[in-house]
Amino acid sequence: MHSEIENNLKNIRKNIAAACERSGRSPDDVLLLGVTKTIDCDRISELIDLGVSSLGENKVQELMSKIDKLPPSTDWHLIGSLQTNKVKYIIGKVSLIHSVDSLKLAEEIAKRSIKAGVVTDILIEVNAAGEESKHGFTPEEAAEVTEKLRGLEGIKVKGLMTIAPYDEKPENNRPYFRKMRELFVDIKAKNGDNIDMVYLSMGMTNDYEIAIEEGANIVRIGTGIFGERNYQGGTK
Repeated sequence: MHSEIENNLKNIRKNIAAACERSGRSPDDVLLLGVTKTIDCDRISELIDLGVSSLGENKVQELMSKIDKLPPSTDWHLIGSLQTNKVKYIIGKVSLIHSVDSLKLAEEIAKRSIKAGVVTDILIEVNAAGEESKHGFTPEEAAEVTEKLRGLEGIKVKGLMTIAPYDEKPENNRPYFRKMRELFVDIKAKNGDNIDMVYLSMGMTNDYEIAIEEGANIVRIGTGIFGERNYQGGTK
């Protein structure tokens, strides 16, 4: 008998393959990032056993509480807002930081990385829909800040990330994803030094198929895999 996680994962993989086919791409080009916020290690282990070993955590504290309880081969990504005073805890422990939303944060990551003798891969977070409740640069600022980070030791700018608005009609997010793809291509044309645009992280449980059709190669899925979360104390 298949578990809920296994059944959900099978559907997601099928949907990813279909979205890739519609856009003339291979499913192998899309990384499925399992979002493990509030999920216990037993359920995360089940997901890893099913072949998803790239995991995204929103909070540094929660990431640190899980990292030693799961296989050392687990590919951890930090996808939530990151405060500069928490950077030191995750340097060398995550393969990609998705949520760089200020020059100050990028500089802190660079400084801590140099100190640790590593180079940290980062994504520039873009607020594609201009929502006041969301972090991130405007598309215009994203191009500018990428140039400001050119040549900065300790970091490598590997792409862009966005969180689109939640919409019951995911199709409504297509223009934002398309704008992100165009921005990605524009910045990629200036690759060089520590700018190496590879990843376009966009699309979540509600809209990942549209995101893939528009060029996403990392999708961040939690609820679609694990089901609705139980947020203690009513916070999300």
